[in-house]
Amino acid sequence: MPYVTARDGTQIFYREYGEGRPIVFSHGWPLNGDAWDGQMLFLANNGFRVVAHDRRGHGRSDQPARGNDMDHYADDLGAVLDALDLNDAVLVGHSTGGGEIAHYVGRHGTARVGKMVFVSSVVPLMKQGPTNPNGLPQEVFDGIRKSVLDNRSGFYLSFPEVFFGFDKGVPKDEGFRYAFWQQGMAGGAHGQYECVEQFSGVDFTEDLKKIDVPVLIVHGDADDIVPIDITARKAVEIISDATLHVYQGAPHAVPTICQDRLNADLLAFARS
Repeated sequence: MPYVTARDGTQIFYREYGEGRPIVFSHGWPLNGDAWDGQMLFLANNGFRVVAHDRRGHGRSDQPARGNDMDHYADDLGAVLDALDLNDAVLVGHSTGGGEIAHYVGRHGTARVGKMVFVSSVVPLMKQGPTNPNGLPQEVFDGIRKSVLDNRSGFYLSFPEVFFGFDKGVPKDEGFRYAFWQQGMAGGAHGQYECVEQFSGVDFTEDLKKIDVPVLIVHGDADDIVPIDITARKAVEIISDATLHVYQGAPHAVPTICQDRLNADLLAFARS
């Protein structure tokens, strides 16, 4: 299987296919690159080279004891871009992956980046604090960590209720639930536990200010995991050239539940 070696020796799994302008995907927590199957197949069939990696501690990548932080996540993404020599790439990040692509630009700039897409993303900041009084309280993320520690398998079976919006009337699909469980359990408990602080407590405001390429922001207004008012509606005001598409009634799992609409938006944005 194809791997890229990160700066600290961690092996980062990736897969790619198709030809044309590269579109590079960063997945959400606690999933892996397979979460982008619907987008990758569609875009590869429409003239693009698609690339997705598994974040360290997740999927088929190594599960190191150290380095499970946003700096390393961003540098690992950079290692993939450099190893494949990708230029004018469209970076697409879902949820935690949105923080990853933002922090990549914050640390490495946009020399290899032509456009960016944030989907249900955690930027600029999720956790409540002095600069983010309307954010989610610490107790929310403490509960997620406790669930990972106490019964990770059970949590990854129950969390899809909110993730996919089953609790709000989206028709239940057990295939979606089991895919979520399988991807989650393929990763390591240690890395996933530590990642919670990264997607909740890292402030990406300064990273967003450094973005100097066109940006598309996609977010559902029924997202109970990453609420739109504390993320997307703020991010669009910080980024210099950003457009927000609000998906009415959409839950957090936009790439799955709104696959056709998102694919069409990605295709139009990548071609524009």
